[in-house]
Amino acid sequence: MVKIPRDRSADYTPEAAARRRDFVRERTGTELTHVGRYSFDPGLLPGNIESFTGAAQVPIGLAGPLCIHGEHAKGDFYVPLATTEGTLVASYNRGMRLLTECGGVKTTVVHEAMQRAPVFILDDARQARDLGLWVEERIDDIRRVAESTTRVGKLTDIEQYAIGPLRYFRFDYTTGDAAGQNLTAKATFAACEWIARNHPAKPRYILSGSIDTDKKHSQLNLLMTRGRRVVAEAVLDKGILKKLMGVTPAELFRARQISMAGSFLAGSANNGAHAANGLTAIFIATGQDVANIAESHAGITYSQLLDSGDYYWSITLTSLIVATYGGGTGLATQRECLEVLGCYGEGKADKLAEICAAVVLAGETSLSSAVLAGDWVPSHDRLGRNRP
Repeated sequence: MVKIPRDRSADYTPEAAARRRDFVRERTGTELTHVGRYSFDPGLLPGNIESFTGAAQVPIGLAGPLCIHGEHAKGDFYVPLATTEGTLVASYNRGMRLLTECGGVKTTVVHEAMQRAPVFILDDARQARDLGLWVEERIDDIRRVAESTTRVGKLTDIEQYAIGPLRYFRFDYTTGDAAGQNLTAKATFAACEWIARNHPAKPRYILSGSIDTDKKHSQLNLLMTRGRRVVAEAVLDKGILKKLMGVTPAELFRARQISMAGSFLAGSANNGAHAANGLTAIFIATGQDVANIAESHAGITYSQLLDSGDYYWSITLTSLIVATYGGGTGLATQRECLEVLGCYGEGKADKLAEICAAVVLAGETSLSSAVLAGDWVPSHDRLGRNRP
């Protein structure tokens, strides 16, 4: 077995990366010419990647302006979107124009909670129930232990679920401007160790019993929130909608009824058009953990055909996981993209969440209208093909 070259004392250097590219060439015959071209200092990468070899360059397009009336995001925003899918930036740009000309998007963060969900294993259901009561009586002690491991994390609640001799606990935290998965794991581990030491039965536990559904969609997260629950809503003027999108509010409303039935039939995690497209493009551009799209794309579209003839449209993202501090947000290009949005650093995560929701709504309006107006396939033929 030939091991990948590593240098324990200086592995995050251009030289170490070059040795690994040479290794790839020797083993596979592939020259990593473009992978080896990057502008940042590899010394910034500890904690972000191992065996650093180079960089994957994803094209970034700019869409906007998008007018947002949020509690945290206020004004016109130009949004960097990293993607290899032709037509995506143009489509979101069109939706942003519609929303802006109709007066903008109102955004609201309504809840925040990040979880780690351990399970304790007792001898029978009665012991498991009694452990739950014991935990409730000692919530202040458990909170003190958990919060001693973190500067920003706050334990807000411990949900409980019973299955046979098992007691599932879902520890809910606020995590400041960090996404918080690692933070909550460390805090919950400390709390579980305290419970196991101090409870008379000295119960066994597993740190994750899988009801936190980390990087997986779940109905529980849809109901209870994971990350941030954020709403974007707008009223689309019937005249502007017809002029820019070629459809009427009545046509959109009838299509919404059909889409609702189809989403129900499919058991979809989102009854809208394509939240994952815009979110993934923002996530890649701004250094988010892209695997969190599995949870973050979940959402519920709600609309009304108003008496005025205009169209109310909202999207509620129930499990949006974003960060503006830590993780990949401090890397070179990712930081620049966050700075374009005014979202780099502490105190900005709610603002980024509102921008994400507004961008998703822009994408919903554009794609849904394009499907109805017959623009969907022609636009992809024109902008989304790089082969004859």
